[in-house]
Amino acid sequence: MKIYHLSHTDLDGYSAQIVTKNYFDDILFFNSNYGREIDEKFDEILLLIEKNKNINPSQKNLVLITDLNLNLLQCENFENRLKALDSKILLLDHHQSGLECAKKFPWYFLDSSRCATLITYDFFSEIFQDDNELKEYVKIVNSVDIWLKDELWFEFGKVCMGIVSSAKEINNVIFSDESREYIFYLLSQALKFWGQEDAHIKLDMEIHSIKKRFFMKDSDDTLSNLVSKYIVKQLSDNRERFEISYFDKKGILTYNIGNTSVIGNDFLVQNSDIDFFIDVTSRKTMSFRANGNIDVSLMAKNLISGGGHKNASGGLFNSFKDAYSYDKIKSQIIELISKKTQKIEKEADNEIAK
Repeated sequence: MKIYHLSHTDLDGYSAQIVTKNYFDDILFFNSNYGREIDEKFDEILLLIEKNKNINPSQKNLVLITDLNLNLLQCENFENRLKALDSKILLLDHHQSGLECAKKFPWYFLDSSRCATLITYDFFSEIFQDDNELKEYVKIVNSVDIWLKDELWFEFGKVCMGIVSSAKEINNVIFSDESREYIFYLLSQALKFWGQEDAHIKLDMEIHSIKKRFFMKDSDDTLSNLVSKYIVKQLSDNRERFEISYFDKKGILTYNIGNTSVIGNDFLVQNSDIDFFIDVTSRKTMSFRANGNIDVSLMAKNLISGGGHKNASGGLFNSFKDAYSYDKIKSQIIELISKKTQKIEKEADNEIAK
């Protein structure tokens, strides 16, 4: 059976996935916040199931959802669409807001007395077997997620919660698998401190070093530079996915990449055939970078009435609609460029005609 595991984007959500990773090999992970993002992630899962069914019609599939509560409409929709694909669904959650759904759908398991990670661990450990080290980690997550502040594991859990919430170095929209791998790594390294005296304090002191170790390959550097090298490599290795064009110039489009000046400039230096670098953010801002091959101040002016310097400019894309899929984000930028370049070409033709 192939498992598609959709979970929340906090400590409890990722930790529930760490539990299933311990028990299963054939599993794909997805993470989502609440609301519309759940629907988009579910659509993504359904497309993968359909694709795999065409290759292997006898493949059995389970969609596992943890630490996310659905509404009645979502439950009915998900159940019917999976039934049509001869696939199952199981939801393990602890949010009381899902009570109505839990009463109606037998696959919707709700227990507000435990965090989703503990529910997931109890469910699968009863089927397979206990894992003492994992069980200890689950207690840490449970104590902080349902705020059992008098428990032994609580303070250490608070530090782990902070580790996940601050793990912003890898964007989880354009690099979802890599971002998850990073968070799994940070939590696995954090667990090594458990059992030491003042473990939560020692872990808190070492977070920066743990982050650096994930990104460090050959030599040490600042965390910012190490992250830049990592992101530039990811973009370079997957250039086709990120490439866009503006007239006869080639560029790269990212989303909420962070530290655009460093990453953008590093990428352009290492990829001299690429003329410009654009990062669009959830705040509707667009940052433009170049390395002498194009004047991005004019580009920003033409596209979004922005401006700045020849190699570093920016502006506001007012009609940009934030999305949880890179492809949907990229399509908006391509449409913007197409519309604006066509307008410029038309105006140029009119001037020639005069």
